[in-house]
Amino acid sequence: MEYIKQLTRFGIQQALSCIFPVAVFCTLALSKFIHIPFVSRYDFILFICISIQWLMLHFELESIDELKVICMFHILGLVLEIFKVYMGSWMYPEESIFKVWGVPLYSGFMYASVASYICQAWKRLDLRFIDWPSNFVTYPIAGLIYMNFFTHHFFLDLRWIIILVLFILFGKSKIGFKVNRHNYSMQAIVSFLLIGFFIWLAENIATFLGAWKYPEQMETWQIVHIGKISSWFLLVIISIIIVANLKHFKYGPNKSSLSNS
Repeated sequence: MEYIKQLTRFGIQQALSCIFPVAVFCTLALSKFIHIPFVSRYDFILFICISIQWLMLHFELESIDELKVICMFHILGLVLEIFKVYMGSWMYPEESIFKVWGVPLYSGFMYASVASYICQAWKRLDLRFIDWPSNFVTYPIAGLIYMNFFTHHFFLDLRWIIILVLFILFGKSKIGFKVNRHNYSMQAIVSFLLIGFFIWLAENIATFLGAWKYPEQMETWQIVHIGKISSWFLLVIISIIIVANLKHFKYGPNKSSLSNS
């Protein structure tokens, strides 16, 4: 019975950590089925995303430092979106005033919502990173992952080689968390995969709601290829590496919850 209670508490904290992503998806649903007068749908989503971000900062659900991290992810995501749309990987078919090279500015918030979740979960679950690889390893691998999202269009796709290396590098790493003063831990790779899987589920909902479309979804919606889980898995690792090390620099090795092997 106590296990059920703890699992429920964990689920509640996870749900609270998803405030920003859930708000974004609610906005996607609302704008899909309800016509918003005098403003395009994509611009309406952008306005709501900015408003949500301001409210979270105003009510101290996020700090200024966390906002900086989220803005960084917004920029990284927007750059990636512009490139992917240019390469024809997916598209944003609806009109928008706030659109850059075919990409609406709200799209960066989809990546920022991942960073928001990590920052919220860090606080609510008191995350700790155990046997974490050295910065000399994590920084280059994060850079390689991000670059491969671009370069695989022109050269060999290193995705599966990178994933194999990640299983080796993070094989002993664990993510510790606390629920109602009880400590638990999970293999880091498993947690990355789980988050990537749930983002993939969210992506299916987002494409169904018309947030963006893959070429095969233009005439009729169909499920996003399961192989995309690997992309989200890699993106989650980049996100956690950046957030973990920014906190490491700000608070120092004794307070950052980051433990190198």
